[in-house]
Amino acid sequence: MPLPPAPSKRAALLASDAYSLRASEELINFSPEPERVVTPLRAAPAAPASEAPTAKAGARSRGRERKPELAPVPSQPAARAPAPATPAAERQPVEFRAPQPTGKPPVASETVSRASPVASNRRAGRAKSGGSTGPARLFVLDTNVLLHDPMSLFRFEEHDIFLPMIVLEELDGHKKGMTEVARNGRQTSRTLDALVAQQGGDMTRGLKLSATGHLSARGLLFFQTEPLDAQLPASLPQGKADNQILGVVHALRDKHPQREVILVSKDINMRVKARALGLAAEDYQNDKTLDDGELLYAGALALPQDFWTRQSKTIESWASGSHTFYRVSGPAVSQFYINQFVYFEAPGEPSLYARVTEIRDKTAVLKTLKDFTHLKNAVWGVTSRNREQNFALNILMDPEVDFVTLAGTAGTGKTLMALASGLTQVLDDRRYTEIIMTRATVSVGEDIGFLPGTEEEKMGPWMGALDDNLEFLAKGDGGNAGEWGRAATNELIRSRIKVKSMNFMRGRTFMNKYVIIDEAQNLTPKQMKTLITRAGPGTKIICMGNLAQIDTPYLTEGSSGLTYAVDRFKGWPHGGHITLARGERSRLADFASEVL
Repeated sequence: MPLPPAPSKRAALLASDAYSLRASEELINFSPEPERVVTPLRAAPAAPASEAPTAKAGARSRGRERKPELAPVPSQPAARAPAPATPAAERQPVEFRAPQPTGKPPVASETVSRASPVASNRRAGRAKSGGSTGPARLFVLDTNVLLHDPMSLFRFEEHDIFLPMIVLEELDGHKKGMTEVARNGRQTSRTLDALVAQQGGDMTRGLKLSATGHLSARGLLFFQTEPLDAQLPASLPQGKADNQILGVVHALRDKHPQREVILVSKDINMRVKARALGLAAEDYQNDKTLDDGELLYAGALALPQDFWTRQSKTIESWASGSHTFYRVSGPAVSQFYINQFVYFEAPGEPSLYARVTEIRDKTAVLKTLKDFTHLKNAVWGVTSRNREQNFALNILMDPEVDFVTLAGTAGTGKTLMALASGLTQVLDDRRYTEIIMTRATVSVGEDIGFLPGTEEEKMGPWMGALDDNLEFLAKGDGGNAGEWGRAATNELIRSRIKVKSMNFMRGRTFMNKYVIIDEAQNLTPKQMKTLITRAGPGTKIICMGNLAQIDTPYLTEGSSGLTYAVDRFKGWPHGGHITLARGERSRLADFASEVL
């Protein structure tokens, strides 16, 4: 039996409002060609209706203000809606130009005639600033920005980038070698070559940064193709590369007075010199996870004093094994993250220490913790001495948590707790096969030179903290076993701990391993990613560090790999973080951490 024919009059079921909505959508074009954008700007009556929606992220507020101008469109016949060739002045009468936003004359619309119109709330290469309504900015990049992040060319969204000729010269001088800087220099050179080779590209008019597939970069790349003369103070030697770049910025500012020309550099002294000359200069901040280290996720949250009073009618609790669960709701839930620790302490009331295990809409489930302050719950003979250490041991001993970050000042017990938890789960629980320990080999003072021996012997001097903590753990676990017993215990422990160098981690896969990364504050975000992605099935990774003791040059609290990992993994169901607050090493070390 043949199928009945498809209905041919489905459009008759639609109301006239649907045609009007379709017509209003036809007018909104989010990716116009630059040539088509410039033409309507000559006709003042048509500019507000046809060009306001074309503004990018930085001009969204302007587009929202002009939406009332689309009101006359529903009154047009439905047949005229899909006809793009109809002039905008015919679709929209002149009398509807009155609702233009105050304080923005029609002439200002000429500033959005480019394909990359205005600044937006970007994270890349900027200081804190709101969106502007002017033309796209022109950023002049220093060499150190390209050597720091080869992908920095694509981090400036709709704004344009200018590379002076001296920057290309400096890139060529840094491309040799096996260091991270040399690799970044070669990567930048390959990226520039791919941009220059794009079809139909013209270096004098600018190369599209989106030609290589980075669609978020909507600006243009300009090279210095002609000499740019600028009058700099005679005290600045012209042969120095930094001063030549400052001269280029000065010349571009004079050549394009209508645009904002900004120097982006990681060199603090160069930024100071630029501001002394009256030039705009900013730091490259795309690699900075946080502007302020105080905003780092702490992993623990104190519940308000009236928490139980507000929850008295809506709370639900049940027991499972040795743990008690509470289902809570209210405004405090909006501040929770999965695997975040919460605590309630008030005089005269029972305390609560719990972990957030589930968040659904405006409700959350809290799970009480195991008390590791008691000797019966000791981990390899180690008990927690404060609230944060108890939180840390709970998350270190949880087999469902694959990634743990521990931050804190010196002497808070990070390495000791990580080793004790690892030994318990490797030797007693047989959950992991062995412990792998590594750290960033960044010296505090002068380098002592090459070290003899194998990989593990070379890492020996860097692992003094491991030896100190193993000595303490072996002494506490041996009891009264005597000299032979302690020697056997030390031999067993050392057979299950492998010390590896980070230089040979690339390409490896750790399966059923307990990996400890010490001094993680000295790692870059790229190195942190390399180490974490080595984890195979059944592997747990512990990252520890003190953000107040960063020894790697050019790294700060905001750009450290440890900060990067903490911020990216917060809220992940199989990751956890805790910031240890109180030092327990000794009263001398605790006092020194505070006053020095």
